[in-house]
Amino acid sequence: MPTITSQTVSQLQRSIAGAIFGKEDVIQLALITLLARGHLLIEDVPGVGKTTLAQALAKSFHCSFQRIQFTSDLLPSDVLGVSVYNPESREFEFREGPVFANVVLADEINRTTPRTQSALLEAMNEAQVTVDGRTLPLPNPFLVIATQNPVEHHGTYPLPESQLDRFLMRIKMGYPSHETERQILRSRTAESTPVAALEPVADVSDVLLMQEAVARVRVDNSLHDYALEIVNRTRKSDQLALGVSPRGTLMMQRAAQARAFLEGRDYCLPDDFKLLAVSVLSHRVVGSARHASLQKKSETTENVIREIVESVRVPL
Repeated sequence: MPTITSQTVSQLQRSIAGAIFGKEDVIQLALITLLARGHLLIEDVPGVGKTTLAQALAKSFHCSFQRIQFTSDLLPSDVLGVSVYNPESREFEFREGPVFANVVLADEINRTTPRTQSALLEAMNEAQVTVDGRTLPLPNPFLVIATQNPVEHHGTYPLPESQLDRFLMRIKMGYPSHETERQILRSRTAESTPVAALEPVADVSDVLLMQEAVARVRVDNSLHDYALEIVNRTRKSDQLALGVSPRGTLMMQRAAQARAFLEGRDYCLPDDFKLLAVSVLSHRVVGSARHASLQKKSETTENVIREIVESVRVPL
């Protein structure tokens, strides 16, 4: 692998860590999502750094960034864009919406209606949008980072399985440790925040180069069988009403390749699959219990995936 890419990875990790303290594992998962050409769902309570993570990632390389605050009255055109009549040319001109950016923060995505949520489906799956019969490509790379609060349910619309399946990973930030929170207090001033002080350390071309390198990471046939066995057990589990789709299997491999790349390898190990299984698969399955809170459902499916992963023999 080219030396510049490994250097760039280290610079990106250090840059994001300058705004997100004590969360090296979360930073790694965010970078894995970017390099695997996926999208990230951050599910946690308010105030733990979900938005800051997205902003820090976007500011760490030269790219376009847009934040969309999802509300109940948001329309699909507010996300995708709208055609406006120009009286001078006597023609309709398309005005691009905020989705036309390299990094899009969909803040509190479950607070908008299913109609508006679905506006992101084509964008997340095919990196394009169709408006007024025209198909328009989105910038490359394209990353959606969505946030949602799993505790509060008033005025929210749970994401359907088809929407959840578009996210490469679902992660949680978690509360900081005592020392980390002390560091957060010391870093904040009335004039600026750690994110505001960040400077880009890479270009879009560097990110595209790393994404290409990730796609070339080797995956042995024994690891294919290992991943398929995990996925097949989710489809047969009595604790799950819906197992992992073939898209989920592909996403797990792409995430494993990205992790191997971040670790400086051009080949995958079983741990690349094992350590990412919960983050990549748990939101793609549906538990047998129907009437449970979003937080409870997340915990249940995560536990089931952990049990399945531990029960599958690791290839030598």
